[in-house]
Amino acid sequence: MGLSLPLLLGAAPHAAAELGASQSDFGGVGLMQTPSARMAPLGEISLHYNHVSPYSRYQVSVQPMDWLEAGFRYTSIGNRDYRASGDAERDYLDKGIDFKLRLHREDRYTPALALGFRDFGGTGLFGSEYLVASKRWNDLDFTLGLGWGYLGAGGGLGNPLSALSGRFDSRRSENPEEAGDFEFGDLFSGDIGVFGGIEYQTPWEPLTLQLEYDGNDYRSEPLDNPQRQRSPLNLGARWRLGEHLSLAAGWERGDTAMLSLTLSANLAGASQAKTGDPRPLAVNPPPARTTDDWQAVSHDLQANAGMRVRRITRRNDELVVEAEATRYRSLMASEGRANRILNNRTADDIDTYRYRWQSAGMGLRDDVHDRHAFRRAAASAAYDQQYHYGLYATTLTQPRDSAPKGELLYADDLERFDWRLSPGLNQNIGGPDGFLYQLYAKLDANYRTDANGWFSGQLALNLFDNLERYDYIADSKLPRVRTHIGDYLDQTSLGIYNLQYTRTARLGDNWYGMAYAGLLEMMYAGGGGEVLYRPFDSPIAFGVDLNWVKQRDFDQRFGLRDYSTWTGHATAYIETGVEDVLAQVSVGRYLAGDLGVTFDLSRQFDSGVRVGAWSTFTDAGDAYGEGSFDKGFYVSIPFDAFFDTSSRSATTLAWQPLTRDGGARLARRYTLYGLTQDREMGHYWEDYDQVWDAP
Repeated sequence: MGLSLPLLLGAAPHAAAELGASQSDFGGVGLMQTPSARMAPLGEISLHYNHVSPYSRYQVSVQPMDWLEAGFRYTSIGNRDYRASGDAERDYLDKGIDFKLRLHREDRYTPALALGFRDFGGTGLFGSEYLVASKRWNDLDFTLGLGWGYLGAGGGLGNPLSALSGRFDSRRSENPEEAGDFEFGDLFSGDIGVFGGIEYQTPWEPLTLQLEYDGNDYRSEPLDNPQRQRSPLNLGARWRLGEHLSLAAGWERGDTAMLSLTLSANLAGASQAKTGDPRPLAVNPPPARTTDDWQAVSHDLQANAGMRVRRITRRNDELVVEAEATRYRSLMASEGRANRILNNRTADDIDTYRYRWQSAGMGLRDDVHDRHAFRRAAASAAYDQQYHYGLYATTLTQPRDSAPKGELLYADDLERFDWRLSPGLNQNIGGPDGFLYQLYAKLDANYRTDANGWFSGQLALNLFDNLERYDYIADSKLPRVRTHIGDYLDQTSLGIYNLQYTRTARLGDNWYGMAYAGLLEMMYAGGGGEVLYRPFDSPIAFGVDLNWVKQRDFDQRFGLRDYSTWTGHATAYIETGVEDVLAQVSVGRYLAGDLGVTFDLSRQFDSGVRVGAWSTFTDAGDAYGEGSFDKGFYVSIPFDAFFDTSSRSATTLAWQPLTRDGGARLARRYTLYGLTQDREMGHYWEDYDQVWDAP
């Protein structure tokens, strides 16, 4: 595979600074200390570091919708210790979540308008709400806003909302002891302050300059930590080093230097020319007689069309290919390539190619192509349009698991062994120990016993880590089902992360089942099962899983600890139809025995990248400890977004503020919803052009 360095690191030494698109000190599009009404491009993700004494901030910002900006931030306060640790050398670490909503797009006469929430659901140390407007005029971008809380602490303006209710009169101070709670009662309460600024695009495109009026009162900084402020005006400059990297520097509060670094990429448009894929075959005239070398046909379908063939059957004038997709995310792309292969190997008396798609031995759908229509479309623009709109190709909803009737031309029981060596990263971030990491090499292996069953395993060898810093100091009163993470990562250099047997079955037209047992994940062994109801191309699916597990020894071999439990969930999957958003709601019992619900919202871009966030609320109550409830967000990135060969594999990066025992779920390696992803049509017809990805 060839990695696209220009895509990851920036194609040019300098690029336009994109007026109004810089990350603020807190992360999210803005000036320095203050936000603007601007939004990043759809799918943009930014990793941002900022230092302005005594604060160091680490932020991840993402633009999942063109009208929504979301961010997750850690703030290290250098002159305050992490009180829970009792260690004066550990800086206080604050967690915060930010949101900004676009209310109005800028037009010729009116400014862009946005409503935002800073440090929402965190400690409230920097909690703010704001209403902000931005308007561009030539090379100047003007911003003016009203802020509540931290952003408006220096304003002293009365709150007009007090006329509606007395609760808007005053605002509670921050409360680190209630970290993680949503303080809805404080929203838009207290006095209001004004903030704003100007950003100037210099004649040299990589450079922009900023002048900002800061509405905060630094004499009332959180944690009884007042800072001197000689001036409310801040000056800054941003230098764009390339397409994905920018530096910023400034002079804030009249006497304090600011430095920041931003690394960004666009997930929505992440792609790479697939120069490493085999070229599709030309559409040749059909041969006089059909081939009898179906082993070679199966090989070509695997190598060129990305189809692992289970059976090929001829039923009168129809050829049925039962296969699993192995390379291309678009089934249309696989079918277009397969049509070419079969057309060049079969005589003119075969009229139809039926692709019976399977996953782990379970039938998902039948896609049927009229062979002669395909050939005519390859030669005629008029027939191409007819083929495009499905006049000669359709999709059947209910494939059968039993072998089709007719002449069996080829069969493969799919027994095989495969393995892969790759790097891996374990992390624990957000506690008093700071960022803990373990870089390891992982060996994944699978042995397939038949179409519906397989052994899977993962062996991990520790390469580098800083786990000697780990120190458990949490105040959770729940069983320690996840907070032993440091012990698992620290006490062995070679561990078995997974070793299980999995078996699947199609239970009915819309029903699927799976059972599994073994070493299910790093911390737990046991067994369980799942049942999924998933109608063909339906926006709704329902699943139930139930598992009995026992905690593994820290050395990650075959020993077990005393703790065991039942855990499982009922989950609804809902394709909302709104901007490719998938909603998941799971209700059930978690590893610590607490009962509750998990909400998960994610959006998939055309590139295949999925961005999502989750939150879990259980009956743990005060026993949960710091954080109050589980939450976090994740990015799932398909490998073919960054490599020159197609792949159906992906890797997931997840962030959560704290590792705690409440709301902890079993990390199952496989789910039926994931295994049956091709049960939905998705963007099938939108991928039509890939049929004609001709040589």
